[in-house]
Amino acid sequence: MMKEIQTFVEDIVNACGVTGDGVSIVTHIILVIVAILLAVLSGLLCRKLLVPVILKVTDKTEAKWDDVIFNRRVLLSACSVVPAIVIWLLLPWTFYDFPVVREVLARLTAIYITIMSARTLIVFIDSFKLLEGEKRTAAQQYLYSFCGVLKIVMIGIAVIVTISIVINQSPATLLAGLGAASAVTMLVFQDTIKGLVAGIRLTSNDMLHKGDWITVPAAGANGTVEEITLTTVKVRNFDNTITTVTPQTLVDGSFQNWIGMQQGNGRRSVRKVYFNYRSLRLVDDVKGQRVSNLTLYRRHMEDYLSSHPHVNASLGVMARQMDGTPTGLPVEFTFWLNDKDWSTYEHVTSEIMEYAYSAAADYGLAIYQQTLE
Repeated sequence: MMKEIQTFVEDIVNACGVTGDGVSIVTHIILVIVAILLAVLSGLLCRKLLVPVILKVTDKTEAKWDDVIFNRRVLLSACSVVPAIVIWLLLPWTFYDFPVVREVLARLTAIYITIMSARTLIVFIDSFKLLEGEKRTAAQQYLYSFCGVLKIVMIGIAVIVTISIVINQSPATLLAGLGAASAVTMLVFQDTIKGLVAGIRLTSNDMLHKGDWITVPAAGANGTVEEITLTTVKVRNFDNTITTVTPQTLVDGSFQNWIGMQQGNGRRSVRKVYFNYRSLRLVDDVKGQRVSNLTLYRRHMEDYLSSHPHVNASLGVMARQMDGTPTGLPVEFTFWLNDKDWSTYEHVTSEIMEYAYSAAADYGLAIYQQTLE
């Protein structure tokens, strides 16, 4: 078919009065223009016709995965490869009299196809992120980690294929040579390998998920986990700063995960008040028994906490005396708040403790306050 097209074009060129070497040159120019037009047309057909059709089909299905995997970004990235494939197929017929030019353009086109194909696969792999919600399950985290490794493999394959095209060698020959460089490869990707192993340990032991609130004292991180990758765990702190921690650090060290509190029926609050020893005295309770005014105060505070509308009394309330200190006799208040939101939690806790400080005077108790002489 292409041979007939070449002959047809040459006949037209001859009919136009072109003779000699000019026939070949003009014919090649026309064929190049035709090849470019066909490549552009194929790209437009993919973008304007094929992509909308696929998107409409996926929108009509009830499944969510096809909307995510075959999203517009993936399809448009795939469309960018089609014109190059058309050019690559037409090169033998376009530059039939210029083998050197044909060979150079074929290699350049093959390199472009390789790079854009790898890019399309990476975009396709990244689209799996859209399947997850605010919380990432262990299975999703396994998939996420696997996708990270798969992207590295794709990039490595693309590099090997590109180099093989440039030096005109089989990719298998280059892959065989990687065995001798395995030690260097392990050194280069040691962080990735360690991160993969640490990430698997984190998810297999159900230690961490996207959306968890964690505290990592060693790294100064205190906030919500936004991203878990092979090499980093991104934490957005409460002041909106970002702290990145390696999965290996979390596995080897220690961190606090507040997921239990977030999923529970309340958030615990523990506060201490220090009383002056000299303000303690014996008084009569309602039954006429001699007890300490601190005992009455603790009973009152437990009743107050149990009846407080923001306190979940079913989880328990406690006002207990601690061991004495040189800075006063401490009483520890433990209670659980229904609202776990940070702002509400701090405000309600402050109101309760402000009441605790104020009510102490009604029982003749004095808060310990150090004075400077």
